[in-house]
Amino acid sequence: MLFLYCVLATCCAGLLVAGIVEQRRHDANLAAIPTRVLVNGIRGKSSITRLCAGALRGSGLVTVAKTTGTAARFIHPDATEEPVYRKFGIANVVEQIGIVRRAAGYRPDVLVMECMAVMPALQEINQSKLIRSTIGVLCNVREDHLAEMGPTLDDVARSLCRSLPEGGVCVTAEKERFPILQEEADARNCELIYADPESVTDEELRGFSWFTFKENVAIALAVAELLGVDRATALKGMYEAPPDPGVLSVERYRTHDGKRLRFANVFAANDPESTLMNIEQLLELGAIHRPLHVVVNCRPDRVERNGQMGALIPRLDPETVFLIGHPTKSAADAIPTHWTGNVVDLGGDRRDPDRLTTDLLAHLGPDSSLVAIGNIHGQGELLLERLTALEPEHPDAAADPADPSDALTSSGAHPSPSHGEPR
Repeated sequence: MLFLYCVLATCCAGLLVAGIVEQRRHDANLAAIPTRVLVNGIRGKSSITRLCAGALRGSGLVTVAKTTGTAARFIHPDATEEPVYRKFGIANVVEQIGIVRRAAGYRPDVLVMECMAVMPALQEINQSKLIRSTIGVLCNVREDHLAEMGPTLDDVARSLCRSLPEGGVCVTAEKERFPILQEEADARNCELIYADPESVTDEELRGFSWFTFKENVAIALAVAELLGVDRATALKGMYEAPPDPGVLSVERYRTHDGKRLRFANVFAANDPESTLMNIEQLLELGAIHRPLHVVVNCRPDRVERNGQMGALIPRLDPETVFLIGHPTKSAADAIPTHWTGNVVDLGGDRRDPDRLTTDLLAHLGPDSSLVAIGNIHGQGELLLERLTALEPEHPDAAADPADPSDALTSSGAHPSPSHGEPR
């Protein structure tokens, strides 16, 4: 028995020593990176990470970045990028250690990291142990991850503040709950800077070849200013930055039976408020039009969000709602009874994606707009694959002279909005 205790004690001592050595190596890697930017919030983190990296890279600063959103990416100083490898495909905050080690190899001036933690305790560990940011970003507070950070939006705001850098500076575009953020920042001796979205002009926003928002650009400009980058240089770098794979986009297709289809991928905006803002803006721009059809992708581990999307339907007022994924009942039950549109349940986690896509397209008219909301994973990803296999339609080949929206979109292009809203 004594022998077993000795073995256990030796193993514990070995693990302790290994942990100390690993922490010291990590501390050394962090010290090799003068400026570390941690981007947190609910909506738009990946886009803001890319915008900040682009703005700083355009000024000549050696900048490394890492996103977590739709598809986690490691972005090299020359703006090339590659997927972040995850064992068994499972995300874990510990991967940040390897990202910092790899980034330190470039001897960068700046590291821009998207926060990947959701649980409040992990957000604090991500900041205090893994990144120790010198500049924080808290882009916004939205109705998402309420089970982990809620139940109220005030609770969400306080949870997000656990990633604020003590004795550092934080940039935010959150206006409604700014007093809460200020209170939490003061408790951490952190300077809180408000990035006003209206400081970004419509002309500056039109410089992007993909959809983004004044909120996101204002935050990136504020971060760039903190590091001494002038506005024109920062904007040029942002214009040249590659967009996130989950960026809001509108594609135009011809179906196999000759129908014209405008498809808007709004999966990335997976809380009700942001989803509504995105779709309203697309309608206002003329990038999509009515008759409008909505497809809601459901996931068994996001039942609450499925219901939120169902409850949103009357405000979108589509002609048809297609429910895909599983369990579709969680979204169907949340659609208010006073809404009189059509609900088509194409759900099932084992539904053949080719048959699903064929059935969905059969319900559309000769010239329709289809908007995808909810969660991208599962049947949503399979639907996107099938739609991209359709024949692209080029507006200049079938433009209606009386339709100004034809000038706004093209297959494979991401038009810029005339004014921005929080994402």
